[in-house]
Amino acid sequence: MAKPFILKNYIFSIIFWLVFGIAMWINLQANSGLYSALLQTIALLIISFIFTQFLTIKLLPKALKLKKMKRFLIQATLVILLLSLIFSFIFAYIEVDYKTPLPPNFIDHLPILWKGFYLALPASLLINGTTCGIKFYQEHGKIERDHILLQQAHLENQLKLLQDQMNPHVVFNILNHIHILMKTNTELASFLLLKFSDILRYQLYYCNKNQVIFTKDMQYLQDLVEVEKLRWGNELDVKTTWEINNKKTFIAPLLLVPFIENAFKYVCRLPGHKGYIIISCIEKDNLLTFHIENSYSDIATYKKKDGAHGIGLQNVQKRLALQYPDSHTLKIESDNHVYKVSLTLKLSLENDEQ
Repeated sequence: MAKPFILKNYIFSIIFWLVFGIAMWINLQANSGLYSALLQTIALLIISFIFTQFLTIKLLPKALKLKKMKRFLIQATLVILLLSLIFSFIFAYIEVDYKTPLPPNFIDHLPILWKGFYLALPASLLINGTTCGIKFYQEHGKIERDHILLQQAHLENQLKLLQDQMNPHVVFNILNHIHILMKTNTELASFLLLKFSDILRYQLYYCNKNQVIFTKDMQYLQDLVEVEKLRWGNELDVKTTWEINNKKTFIAPLLLVPFIENAFKYVCRLPGHKGYIIISCIEKDNLLTFHIENSYSDIATYKKKDGAHGIGLQNVQKRLALQYPDSHTLKIESDNHVYKVSLTLKLSLENDEQ
């Protein structure tokens, strides 16, 4: 797309200078001979092109970059005055058929030069103003495109940072539990290690994309829940529902993980109380309905420094705002020692990988 844009600018510039040259030649021809008008027009075009190029290629971009437009206005005024002065010399001295010969004394030329300067000032202002306007429009468009690209890169980096922030305590707790099981139940430890390796493999090889197929992400969630169930055994009552109708839908990777992590982290495990977690993840007509509910205790929650919402939930809310700004609803409720999260999300049918 860049080449047609550049070609369009060149064509516009050529048309501008062509129209300017023809208009100038027609105007000069009325007062000068055909040959003189042609010479004057060529001289005016060359001088005007040199001055406007200096103004628009060297001075204007530098002023925009350094944000010193006041200095540029002073420079542009000087260029316009100097160009008008040169125009007056061209009008006065490039004349082949001398219908009105110049006086022999240069001092007597000053009124003629002043008149030429006065008449050339509007033309000089128009030429420089028009070319500066065109260049400013082009530079402004370039700055806007660069700004959009930088903003997009910033958002992509922010999303990458957010999706990479898997809670480290989960990893350490799982590894520690595997270490303990190696001494008491090697078969369960081996099974848990395989599940955990699947979790890490998914994170390493699939989560570097903007979107992943939802079946793989759901399998990751199932593995994560299975590992947590094995870790806590009979201490927790965990019920899950997993349903997918369309296996070709896509979702941002690890988007739902913080909800599951927080549920297992803050579930009530006080003596005499068996905690529970209910997870429902259903996709129908490309619409994901995700619901997670867990028991919690104010005492246990108070001991957690980051609170019931946690950093993980803040991150997932940011990701939803960035990646699904108009296609999700999130509801978080906390009442009667029950914590509920309900999310509806419109899934994509295409992988929006960039």
